[in-house]
Amino acid sequence: MSTNVINRVIDGAQGWMNDRAPGLFQWWDRHAAKYYAPKNFNFWYFFGSLALVVFVNQILTGIWLTMNFKPSAAEAFDSVEYIMRDVEWGWLIRYMHSTGASMFFIVVYLHMFRGLIYGSYQKPRELVWTLGVVIFLVLMAEAFFGYVLPWGQMSYWGAQVITSLFGAVPVIGPDLVEFIRGDYLISDATLNRFFALHVIALPFVLAGLIYLHLMALHEVGSNNPDGVDIKKVKDKETGIPKDGIAFHPYYTIKDLFGTSFFLMIFAFIIFFEPTVGGWFLEHDNFSAANPMVTPQHIKPVWYFTPYYAMLRAIPDKLFGVIVMGAATLIFFAVPWLDRCKVKSIRYRGPITKVMITLFVISFVVLGWLGAQSGSDTQKLVAQVLTFFYFAFFFTMPLWTAIDKTKPVPERVNFDH
Repeated sequence: MSTNVINRVIDGAQGWMNDRAPGLFQWWDRHAAKYYAPKNFNFWYFFGSLALVVFVNQILTGIWLTMNFKPSAAEAFDSVEYIMRDVEWGWLIRYMHSTGASMFFIVVYLHMFRGLIYGSYQKPRELVWTLGVVIFLVLMAEAFFGYVLPWGQMSYWGAQVITSLFGAVPVIGPDLVEFIRGDYLISDATLNRFFALHVIALPFVLAGLIYLHLMALHEVGSNNPDGVDIKKVKDKETGIPKDGIAFHPYYTIKDLFGTSFFLMIFAFIIFFEPTVGGWFLEHDNFSAANPMVTPQHIKPVWYFTPYYAMLRAIPDKLFGVIVMGAATLIFFAVPWLDRCKVKSIRYRGPITKVMITLFVISFVVLGWLGAQSGSDTQKLVAQVLTFFYFAFFFTMPLWTAIDKTKPVPERVNFDH
């Protein structure tokens, strides 16, 4: 009896909503209830939804932090200390936000890696990949502006180093640096600009780009570990792909399961090791910014260190800036550099597997080198790895064309 009453209430509410906003349920059907995704999604397909979870965490915790943060060079550091010590549960919200920043990049890097190994950038998903790279670049800017806000020693000197790089631009360099800073030096004006960009401008841009990314994905359909187009084999009566299942409830439940494990790791870091040995929160940043005292070793936070290692490996400042910028922008070209007709690494030959493995190793080692002091030996290793980083992309048309491939099945495979 009670079940019938509940069902009638739900049906009545749905009818009421549908009469007043008919497009709402059409949107839900198109992007969830009747969006058919491949049946063979695996572990690597958790990270897209996890990126969305972390984005929501950053927005919500950011709102709470903004309520007590003071974007003033004289008060910023003390306001963070006030949040940590005197605001009820402020320490938890701050650690959720700081940990979320690093976890955001972890899941985004893994999400990009999945796209790379399964060929999710190939036709017809070039736009999906391109929008994803734009999201990555905006996320880097958002993270940098947020990194400066606590106004600790590493925040201040990190901003000093990064903004000064634009001075290498010929002719307009000095004026460009002054424009970015809002002053001749890193000052109150710089902090206010970065605060406005971090809290207001870029979150809206990110939200819009994420929406476009998802809409573009759902327009062409999701890729899968086999790289098989499930739309080619449909049920004759229903028109539903035979190798597809409705995203909701199947993958929403799957993603909730993955999210639960992710949140356990997230909580462990927050409660037991929020600094992660100085990788998530640097020890120097627990001291207030002092323009008169330079830290012994200035380095960015870990998710920028691969590119910082490339910058530092190049003796010429302008060329180093170009290399660092090109290292991120080159991802835009991947859909057109890959000449292999097979998408997934499962059906590609040994050359592709070796090249991707070496690329990942070089990226991780560059990340480690970027966090070190920068000795002559470390710079030499960084130069070699930077050369391979770019060689991976510039030679991609060659090794993807000559690599051997296996026959791709017509239907998705569950044997892997």
